[in-house]
Amino acid sequence: MSVEFNHTIVLTPDREKSAHFLAGILGLEVGEPAGMFLPVTTANGVTLDFATVDIDIPMQHYAFLVSEDEFDAILARLVGAAVPLQADPHGKQPRRINRHDGGRGVYFRDPAGHGIEAITRPYGTDPESPLNGVTEEVPGAV
Repeated sequence: MSVEFNHTIVLTPDREKSAHFLAGILGLEVGEPAGMFLPVTTANGVTLDFATVDIDIPMQHYAFLVSEDEFDAILARLVGAAVPLQADPHGKQPRRINRHDGGRGVYFRDPAGHGIEAITRPYGTDPESPLNGVTEEVPGAV
């Protein structure tokens, strides 16, 4: 058997709020609770198991590879929900998306403060793209 990533635990102060936020933005479903976990499963079978904890939670980063159509829908949901977005993980390019590797990418935070990223091309797939380093303004973004 080849090695595959199967699941991860996402710590949050409120598993319901965080799981439903991410599922809603990405166009996914929230599964049935399994003990302390509330699962959200991606198309390739990886499950994010949201768990409510009462501790200081360090920020984590979760990146999702999506199609161009899915990206359009995600961007529309972010704008519609007035979720702040940016072209970079440090928030220095607000209200913009990036065009790395000729694709598109966006960063935003979930309710627990985790960094979420949606990209249409894996990093390094087109290092010669003339769009590397280019960002675009997102109309209506906050």
